[in-house]
Amino acid sequence: MTTITLVRGDITDQSVDAIVNAANSSLLGGGGVDGAIHRRGGPEILEDCRRLRASHYGKGLPTGRAVATTAGALDARWVIHTVGPVFAEEEDRSELLASCYRESLRVADELDARTVAFPAVSAGIYGWPMDDAARIAVETVSAARTSVEEVRFVLFDEQAYDAFTRQVRSR
Repeated sequence: MTTITLVRGDITDQSVDAIVNAANSSLLGGGGVDGAIHRRGGPEILEDCRRLRASHYGKGLPTGRAVATTAGALDARWVIHTVGPVFAEEEDRSELLASCYRESLRVADELDARTVAFPAVSAGIYGWPMDDAARIAVETVSAARTSVEEVRFVLFDEQAYDAFTRQVRSR
């Protein structure tokens, strides 16, 4: 059974097997969590991402999918990049968001990762309402068949931490 842990802080400070990056489809870095992971992890992550773009992901990583690279200077073995959906009131994209968590755990299993740190995927610049993002994340991870022993949700601010705490307590 997977243990869910909540941490308020910076995901780049986590000591885990794999850190999940809320990436953009280019895999070449960006703002928010993506930028922080690339800055702290160093150029090795970007080099791996460029290799992926040159081979399997010439058009970028599709939304809801996940792929792993080195973690560079981070205190982890891998970074699992996943592309969350942009929130849209007129279209239910919740299955794509759930897919980010399932696909990241699938990749973690392929890597034999036992501890994985997730951010609140799509809940930043992509505009997903935090309470709903927390619900989807916690429900999906709780239902996943995985060998990952600990999923650590690392939440940057109090609002995110509180939303995830409510979801974990309601289970």
